[in-house]
Amino acid sequence: MSFDEESTGGLTDGPLVRPMIRLAWPLVVIQLLQVAYNVGDTFWLGALSPDAVGAVSLAFPLLFLLISIGAGFTSAGAILIAQHTGAKSGDAGLIAGQTLSFVSLVAIGLSALGFVATEPMLAALPADAETEDAIIPLAAEYLQVFFLGLPLLFGFFVFVALMRGYGSTRAPMRVMLVSVVINLVIDPLLIFGVGPLPRLEVQGAAVATLISRGIATAIGFYLLYYTDVGPDIRAAHLRPRREYVAKITRLGTPTALEQSMTALALVAMTWMVVTFPPAVVAAYGLGNRLISLAFLPAMGLGQATDTIVGQNLGAGEPDRAARAVRIAAGVIAGVMLVTGLFAALFPEPFVSVFVTADAAGKAATIDYGVTYLRFAAVGFAFMGVLQIVQGAFRGAGNTKTALAFAVFGLWIVRVPVTYYLLFVAEWGPTGIWAGVVVGDIVGAIAAVAWFSRGTWKESIVETDDDSEQTATDGPAGATDVEPTAE
Repeated sequence: MSFDEESTGGLTDGPLVRPMIRLAWPLVVIQLLQVAYNVGDTFWLGALSPDAVGAVSLAFPLLFLLISIGAGFTSAGAILIAQHTGAKSGDAGLIAGQTLSFVSLVAIGLSALGFVATEPMLAALPADAETEDAIIPLAAEYLQVFFLGLPLLFGFFVFVALMRGYGSTRAPMRVMLVSVVINLVIDPLLIFGVGPLPRLEVQGAAVATLISRGIATAIGFYLLYYTDVGPDIRAAHLRPRREYVAKITRLGTPTALEQSMTALALVAMTWMVVTFPPAVVAAYGLGNRLISLAFLPAMGLGQATDTIVGQNLGAGEPDRAARAVRIAAGVIAGVMLVTGLFAALFPEPFVSVFVTADAAGKAATIDYGVTYLRFAAVGFAFMGVLQIVQGAFRGAGNTKTALAFAVFGLWIVRVPVTYYLLFVAEWGPTGIWAGVVVGDIVGAIAAVAWFSRGTWKESIVETDDDSEQTATDGPAGATDVEPTAE
């Protein structure tokens, strides 16, 4: 398989639509491949036992909380590389090296923290006796193995983020494909102990994921160090430098908080949903799964938008950056409108595929799931546009703004509105579906309104002419990290 990378030309000059799509579609494929990872694990663990599937499902939110911290810093590296690449400053390799070394240290710290905190975190969950005896011990086994190998996972995240910021996305897609194939092959071997391999069961799924991610990380690092794919990283670039670590920290902390707050909001929603019968809980879970699949194009284009905005602001082309956002928002609004129309008109086939034939309460689960999907479809276009605008804020280095609107849509609107509709207005399950949609629509409108002010159009890159200036030096100077107008 060839890892030759596409040219990054066209992001800062010429037509916008073609390079935007060229950048975005591999990112969508990467998201689909991540789904294949999860489906593969679920399939083989389901063949092992229902408790094994429950253990991994229970472990995921706790794992995501810690992963979101490191993911924020990898996003900071992507933002900085995008702007330095656009500015042609020659520092993209240095930024990549600083991101690699810093995130590696963060990953080691999170690995140790997660391993030690696994049992206390699981003990804090309000589990009933059956869950506590059957599922929590399996979840602990899975988490502790996973946390030990966390640096391998973060290595691949860093590779993808750095290449995305550089404007190259096909190589990460191909590396991800290799990783998924390896995972699908070794998953059953380690879970069930085929041949001379030990039967590791739930731990086998964690080991398989870490091996496949580790191989992907090794391939990614080889491409960065020994080929001309991506930014040019040298050994000297890996030595941490205070000024760059400070920038990565200031940019990455809001993004880490944004993802953590998102995870916590999902926990809060789940806390409210579990007060209803199992059919409602199941419908909420499968509805969220379908919505996440529908939003893969928006996620890919949103990630592409932050790269395009970053490179154009770095190149001193704020109007082109704004035009790219408008084009991306228009494209994704159209795509999500069509997707929402299909979801609203034909929801049952999509919902039914996730409900097994012998599932208890199948009819009720499908009915609730159909209703949820129809409600959610109303907000598809809004949520798609929000992904683009959030990507623009991040690409401009306005990670605090992205954090603010994530908190606003989830914690100021969705969670309180859902709570009110459920426990005060007593809408029943309809209050869940309505609360989700209201949060999506209000959050998107607020973010677009703020974006329209144009206060995000400043680069965070120091140019040759004003390398000593800071954000307080006036409009001609580059901001340090966050524009003061924010």
